[in-house]
Amino acid sequence: MAESNFVDYVKIYCRSGKGGRGSMHLRHVKYNPNGGPDGGDGGKGGSIILRGNHNYWTLLHLRYQRHIKAEHGGNGGKDKCHGTDGKDVYIDVPCGTVVYNAETGKYVCDVTYDGQEVVLLKGGRGGLGNYQFRTATNQAPRYAQPGEPMQEMTVIMELKLLADVGLVGFPNAGKSTLVSALSNARPKIANYPFTTMEPSLGIVGYHDNKSFVMADIPGIIEGASEGKGLGLRFLRHIERNSLLLFMVPGDTDDIFKEYNILLNELRQFNPEMLDKHRVLAVTKCDLLDEELMEMLRHELEEKVKQESIDNQSSPYGGERGGLPIVFISAVAQTGLNELKDVLWQELNSESNKLQTITAEDSLVHRDKEMSQFARELMDEGENVDIPDDDEEVEDDFEILDDYEIEDFDE
Repeated sequence: MAESNFVDYVKIYCRSGKGGRGSMHLRHVKYNPNGGPDGGDGGKGGSIILRGNHNYWTLLHLRYQRHIKAEHGGNGGKDKCHGTDGKDVYIDVPCGTVVYNAETGKYVCDVTYDGQEVVLLKGGRGGLGNYQFRTATNQAPRYAQPGEPMQEMTVIMELKLLADVGLVGFPNAGKSTLVSALSNARPKIANYPFTTMEPSLGIVGYHDNKSFVMADIPGIIEGASEGKGLGLRFLRHIERNSLLLFMVPGDTDDIFKEYNILLNELRQFNPEMLDKHRVLAVTKCDLLDEELMEMLRHELEEKVKQESIDNQSSPYGGERGGLPIVFISAVAQTGLNELKDVLWQELNSESNKLQTITAEDSLVHRDKEMSQFARELMDEGENVDIPDDDEEVEDDFEILDDYEIEDFDE
């Protein structure tokens, strides 16, 4: 089987540059016997900087680049010569990349838009030369500062695709067929479960040259939160979506029950995903007649209202007036225009706009539980020692706020 080019999970060792040491030098030249100190400062070490780049859509370019190191700063020299600064290393990543500490599972940083720069590891400052320590009472200091040490960290980079609409459904619910019918994307379509093995994006055209992005992820099943099927590995790709489109086939015995099973799996993965706007699409309606569709619509609307009453507050957006339900058939090309109208209306509703504006600041990336983290690493073929949840983990690096003085001769 050919290896996929879609890479959304990489592990990389990163190391910044250490600062160069300052020079301890006393000037001795003819005609100037009391030249005094003239040791230059050390150069700054290079930093590791993440940079958002919209030209990338996977982490494939980083898959085999397992070690990224910045240059060390140069040492200071005589005649007040400043050491060379180490070059910063920029790591271009697709928008939506989240970084975790590979040893502790702690959230580190997030890159969300094109051109955004985040300093992952800061280079060490260069030490001061003895020229900087001259005073009226100490005219020939014989000491200088060492440079700050480098910082190092092994990180896990996860890609969470940025899309407007995310598709959620069981295997063979018609997600890939819908994406191919609404956009120019051509995901694999076949009559067996788990046809889609990796997420795909499609741009859906709308009226007046408007468009929105739809994300198709592999199907999930009941118990996915416990590792069944493909697990919840790909659900990270809809965490940033503005709207969730739940897809349940029309020939299902209990449509609302399957919808709640999917909803529960999302709750197990990340409870914050339940705050997103949702639309329910009943697929494969070419197998149903008009009378049956009307009966199913009425039944679903009643169940939605009853659940809202039982919960004493609507779990579907409150002021939006319930869960929008659309009957579609991607094969027969029926209900697709109505679906696009509903999706566009939900995407541009006032409550969704407010959510979108604050999404970047309000999206909370939780630290990974070590048991789940270990399972993820094993799924990716990594073999590392994971500390227990109760084990205290020391800081990855220590930054010297105050320079230490080092006495040495050059």
